[in-house]
Amino acid sequence: MITLAIVLAGALGAPSRYLVERSISIRTGARYPWGTLLVNLLGAGALGLLAGSIEYHHVDRDLARVAGVGFLGAFTTFSTFAVEANRLRLPARLGYLGASLGGGLILAGIGVAITAR
Repeated sequence: MITLAIVLAGALGAPSRYLVERSISIRTGARYPWGTLLVNLLGAGALGLLAGSIEYHHVDRDLARVAGVGFLGAFTTFSTFAVEANRLRLPARLGYLGASLGGGLILAGIGVAITAR
């Protein structure tokens, strides 16, 4: 049953990613991957909130799996991040890598800290 719930959550996460990414890309142009950056930063922050909720508020682990593995796993995208980073020229690539990795770590940490209260 948990597997089916994860599949259904993933079926919501993937189109959510697509809609967010496309709406940002249409507004900003395709030269820089702002949409993927935003999706991955949002996902990192949300996963931090989820991880903190498990740790500090004893959220049900099955619910956490559905939300984390299912929805957020399908919502975020490492493979697209990697491909887009390689398509950028070096200065932009370094900025993208720094914003994605550094920003993701910071937002995940903030998410955990918010739930620690």
